[in-house]
Amino acid sequence: MSHKAVALSLSLLGAITVVSSRSGAQQVADTMFQAKVGPPAYRKGAGPTVLIDEGHHNFHTMAGRYLAFARTLQKDGYVVKPHGGRFTLKNLGGAKILVISNALAKENEEDWNLPTPSAFDSAEIAAVRDWVKDGGSLFLIADHMPFPGAAGPLAAEFGILMGNGFALESGTESGRMRFIRSDGSLTDHPITRGRDATESIDSVIAYTGQAFRLDGLGGPLMKLGRNIELLMPQVAWQFSKLTPSISASGMLQGAAIPFGRGRVAVFGEAAMFSAQLGGPNRMPAGMNDPDAPQNAQFLLNVMHWLNGLL
Repeated sequence: MSHKAVALSLSLLGAITVVSSRSGAQQVADTMFQAKVGPPAYRKGAGPTVLIDEGHHNFHTMAGRYLAFARTLQKDGYVVKPHGGRFTLKNLGGAKILVISNALAKENEEDWNLPTPSAFDSAEIAAVRDWVKDGGSLFLIADHMPFPGAAGPLAAEFGILMGNGFALESGTESGRMRFIRSDGSLTDHPITRGRDATESIDSVIAYTGQAFRLDGLGGPLMKLGRNIELLMPQVAWQFSKLTPSISASGMLQGAAIPFGRGRVAVFGEAAMFSAQLGGPNRMPAGMNDPDAPQNAQFLLNVMHWLNGLL
């Protein structure tokens, strides 16, 4: 991720390294990317309405780093719109799916230090909870610290306990992780099976994020292995031998949760659903990564599950 005087460069190994220059090394949307997916689920513009949150200092927006996200949904027939301002039952009423990706409290928009207060007030949290309970679907994405802190109080309403840190391979600063059906790190679920064999997902790649647990009903999608730890620094990307950490073995980066008449899909990593270029060499990360050819179909399968097609 990038923030205030910080830019990221992606190494050839996929590790994310912090550099102190605010040059062209920042993450930017790959505006040329077009996802290669099968026949659309709906006629153009005839699908359900999807709202992408842009009212909470979001790091990912429809015209910004989630441009490819929005375009991929539109190719599948969804009507995709930005949502500004607060959440209320009234302004969520016309939508089927609400996407919240990397929301922040105002004080953390340019300052990624602890504390990381909620991005949403108590009335907004109640509105989203009640909307889902009554049949809406929430696609909740919160990447590494400070995003889990900002989304944590909302997530807790659905039995999601977010870890406000960085899920990294032990002894490294590499967060590039492949989740595979064959070893169980990517689980067997309607989302990974798809509607037919052409939509079946064998592997996806994530690019640094957090780790969370479920406290209640829900189906794990992406499980972290024994070699992953959750580092919890005071300041994002600043690690030392004194940085608190716990084993993230068995914790999750993706899950699907039924809630009342609605559904929640939650992910602890955001770049996997984007198409970005990072670092001075403009390395691809997300759906445009040649090593992640199924990330785009995985995104659509998540949407299909949220919408009841799966």
